[in-house]
Amino acid sequence: MRRVRVNSASEHRYTVNQMTGVFVHPLAVVDDGAEIGEGTRIWHFAHVRSSAKVGKACNIGKDVYIDADVIIGDNVKIQNGVSVYHGVVIEDDVFCGPHMTFTNDMYPRAFGDAWQVFKTLVRKGASIGAHATIVCDVTLGEYCMVGSGAVVTKDVPAHGLVVGNPARLVGFVCRCGQPLKKETSRDRNSIKLQCSKCNEVTTLPLADYKAKVR
Repeated sequence: MRRVRVNSASEHRYTVNQMTGVFVHPLAVVDDGAEIGEGTRIWHFAHVRSSAKVGKACNIGKDVYIDADVIIGDNVKIQNGVSVYHGVVIEDDVFCGPHMTFTNDMYPRAFGDAWQVFKTLVRKGASIGAHATIVCDVTLGEYCMVGSGAVVTKDVPAHGLVVGNPARLVGFVCRCGQPLKKETSRDRNSIKLQCSKCNEVTTLPLADYKAKVR
């Protein structure tokens, strides 16, 4: 991946960089050393810390905070008011809805020195709804969907749809985001479900399918 390294908090802020297509709003802050991929847009009051890595063609919304050492893939959309804390890795094509929340400490206190970072991995194509909370030390599977306001406390399988507090697995979604409802076949280890809109067939582990709340 070709990236542009931002060497100054004011560099590339007022116009689109003609070589890379990177746009940083005048009221955003990109610290020295942050890496920003080609075609990425960073909007007002966002803050990207040094040592953060943001991929190509991302959209970083208003009031977004991206902490040190965070890694964000290509074509990621982070909507207004999201904080992506140290320990979070976001793969390509992920959607983070407005004001959803990441965490990175299982036992937080405002005092003492026992703070420990627990990691969170958001796999390719996952979507996280507005105001959802992702408790750290979990993995969100490829193309899964977290409903608005859900509180995720454990791993979400690939294509899984989770809702509620605590979040529970209630179904599965296609890569396009629509429900997977029609079963086309199954064997001892897997099941195939067809999308209700685009008709694409997705193969899921049977164990994941049986874990769904009925």
